[in-house]
Amino acid sequence: MSKDKLCLIIVWSLSALVATLAFIAWGNDLSWQFGHLNTYLFFPLLGLLAFSVMWSHYVAGTLRELMDVDQTRLTNYYRYTGYAVLTLICLHPGLLIYQLFRDGAGLPPLSYERYVAPGLGWITLLGTASLLIFLAFEFRRIYAKHSWWHFVPEAGDFAMLAIFYHGLRLGSQLRHAGWFVTVWWFYGITLTVIIARSYAKKYANKKARR
Repeated sequence: MSKDKLCLIIVWSLSALVATLAFIAWGNDLSWQFGHLNTYLFFPLLGLLAFSVMWSHYVAGTLRELMDVDQTRLTNYYRYTGYAVLTLICLHPGLLIYQLFRDGAGLPPLSYERYVAPGLGWITLLGTASLLIFLAFEFRRIYAKHSWWHFVPEAGDFAMLAIFYHGLRLGSQLRHAGWFVTVWWFYGITLTVIIARSYAKKYANKKARR
């Protein structure tokens, strides 16, 4: 088996695995009772799936580099999973905003503050800011050649860390100690290492060119 094909199998399998873990954690939180499923119970699943698959993107990039696989080999992987992530990150807050409005809570940020515990409203806004950063990345085909564009993916890295914290503080599946809390911390630690490694590499390359 070629390393290109092996890399593809690993990254697709990883994305499927983390998506499955997110679904299991969500299902466990509901005790697998879906008879009274509503928007408030459903929308957290979309956030878990979005972050988990985005995390797998970071791992896939590092794995591709370590295996010395051409980035074009993962084009379809990033395209299809990217479409899924884009849909999920829009629906996750979108469904909550819609339901809160229907229930008379108004619009963000006030509706957010009425939904979460006192003092945690700013964390919901942190999630909204991260969403806007991720959406800005979709304009890469238009602006990627501009000198300032590198700030957008860099902001995306910090947005990922913000979403990790957002989920840790607000995620109903992460409120109690359990196996998924351990998984979530694993995501956060490995994400931090991957991001730190990428910036260290950029700094080393920039220093080498001087």
